[in-house]
Amino acid sequence: MAIRKIITAPDARLKQVSAPIEKVDDSVRALMDDMLETMYAAPGIGLAAIQIGVPKRVIVIDLARDGEEPQPMYFANPEITPTTDEMVTYEEGCLSVPEFYEDVERPATCRVKFLDYQNELREIECDGLLATCIQHEMDHLEGILFVDHLSRVKRSMVLKKLAKAKKLAEPA
Repeated sequence: MAIRKIITAPDARLKQVSAPIEKVDDSVRALMDDMLETMYAAPGIGLAAIQIGVPKRVIVIDLARDGEEPQPMYFANPEITPTTDEMVTYEEGCLSVPEFYEDVERPATCRVKFLDYQNELREIECDGLLATCIQHEMDHLEGILFVDHLSRVKRSMVLKKLAKAKKLAEPA
């Protein structure tokens, strides 16, 4: 396992649509393991492969709190279906949009069909934070960042601040 570099906005690679994988084999499991280690080190609760520069339809999530036993979840080729018209708002952040948090409205529940770590086809019902997190990570697979759900003015402001911070961080 290895900690990989997380790509931050405004990096054009984050706008790519990720490609499906054929099956969860040892190479995909190694990717998932690296993603999980990277996510824990950041720290975060979800990570899509594109965030480490791999345009594949792979996501890892762990909603365990500090001090709780880790509960990693692995999703390959996830397909999502909202299961309600009810919307909820959560304050979201993103490892690819560091230090910015904004309220985003999403469906309260959803159903996800995916291949797990063992290449088994699974389907789960999600609500609460898991529903929000899976939808946020699924957006990454389509080249969408959480700031894309904000008003044009707010999104522009956030992206300008990120670009300026990146420029200041670059070696002279």
